[in-house]
Amino acid sequence: MARFDLSDEEWLVIEPLLPKKGRGPARRDDRVILNGIFYILRTGAPWRDLPERYGPHTTVYNRYVRWGERVTCSPEMFLILS
Repeated sequence: MARFDLSDEEWLVIEPLLPKKGRGPARRDDRVILNGIFYILRTGAPWRDLPERYGPHTTVYNRYVRWGERVTCSPEMFLILS
């Protein structure tokens, strides 16, 4: 687990708040993507500098934008959690 990654206890609290997986191809692990979002929010790094362990920076950014458009996953929620 990296410095900014969610602990198992934190993940158990956050996981039910995330949008459910829908139809279509399997997507990357929500926990890995969320850890990447928190990495960017906590470090202030540009998206392109996201470490590879979090997946492609475009995937992490797109999920951040899509989740941010939903009421249950607003950008304010990300900032509060980070």
